[in-house]
Amino acid sequence: MENVTLYQLAKEEYAKAGVDTEAALAQLKDIKISIHCWQGDDVTGFDQKGPLSGGIQATGNYFGKARTPEELMADIDMALSLLVGEHKINLHASYAIFEDGWVDRDELQPKHFKKWVDFAKARKLGLDFNPTLFSHEKANDGSTLTSTDENVRKFWIRHCQACIRIAEYFAEETGQPSLMNIWIPDGFKDIPADRLGPRKRFKESLDEILSIDYDKNKVPITLESKVFGIGLESYTAGSAEFCLNYVNYKGITPLMDNGHYHPTEFVSDKISSMLLFHDKLALHITRPVRWDSDHVVLFDDETREIAKEIVAAQALNRVFLATDFFDAGINRVGAWVTGLRNVQKALLYALLMPHQQLKELQDQGRFGELMALHEELKTMPFGAVWNHFLESAGVKSMNWYDEIGRYEEEVQKKRR
Repeated sequence: MENVTLYQLAKEEYAKAGVDTEAALAQLKDIKISIHCWQGDDVTGFDQKGPLSGGIQATGNYFGKARTPEELMADIDMALSLLVGEHKINLHASYAIFEDGWVDRDELQPKHFKKWVDFAKARKLGLDFNPTLFSHEKANDGSTLTSTDENVRKFWIRHCQACIRIAEYFAEETGQPSLMNIWIPDGFKDIPADRLGPRKRFKESLDEILSIDYDKNKVPITLESKVFGIGLESYTAGSAEFCLNYVNYKGITPLMDNGHYHPTEFVSDKISSMLLFHDKLALHITRPVRWDSDHVVLFDDETREIAKEIVAAQALNRVFLATDFFDAGINRVGAWVTGLRNVQKALLYALLMPHQQLKELQDQGRFGELMALHEELKTMPFGAVWNHFLESAGVKSMNWYDEIGRYEEEVQKKRR
């Protein structure tokens, strides 16, 4: 009864500010977030036994890492039990499940993901997809779609085309669009002699990948840029300028990862510009600390600002939201839940703002009042509304980590 009372008081306070908390909660419940599968196993996947490569590094050695598809699915189920809403699972191609013999990535077929489709359909989840252009012998020299070796380049082109077919299969089976995101790790550790050549080959590879027929309504294809990676500090072929120009040239969807820019750049500041020129926008939400380190998402300034920009632009139906982080130093399921809850918290915080009033103050040049209102909103009883959102769906708001502790003891410790 106490929490209900707190929520009613909060509802009344927000109403004084012109905000309908019930409408905000209804909107939040319908927002789908694509949950990245690779948090559960440190980006290992199931199709090869080599090291993680491509400028990617998962740090830490906490026990309980998922080692099989069954363990990973069990961990996802545990995370979902502590979240509200019907979301999506974001898969990499390296998470194929082979029941009748292994095939290489250029020969992947929908059947290698049937178990994932069955898993998703049973839980009313959507599925998104990513070609995996790292952690493979044909990516060891730091080049895939930019390779000077035509055989290597063709291999990765076939892989990406196979992934389009798999994404179409996901969309047809789940009844939801399956976003397919292309990201490559190609680049150089030191100053290159030729910057143009790799980007020219990347463009030609992308043109060939997208030359096949596919249903663009079922499979929105995105292209993700990156400023640098470990061992790729001086140059990446898929820079922000390359990717933005390419999506404009080809009419596909841009994807921005807020860890893939220079430290002084903020994705929140870029969203409005992107929405003016693109019907759709995709985001990977992470937390860069010193670089693209993919820390667990917090309820921090930039996460809130990203959500605020989307809501203020009335673009919730135009932005594909996904998480992308991996921390092997803490319980991996707890990390999932913490990060996903914080994305939802940020969205709720944004939905509880009187955006029209704030806009009018700005347009009228009443900047002192605008600053004061922004500051007053920070101490509104947001927590009571958030707790109500969780508890009205039967999910713990406080002490939920006790469930993670139980899962550790009963399930994850046995994986040692």
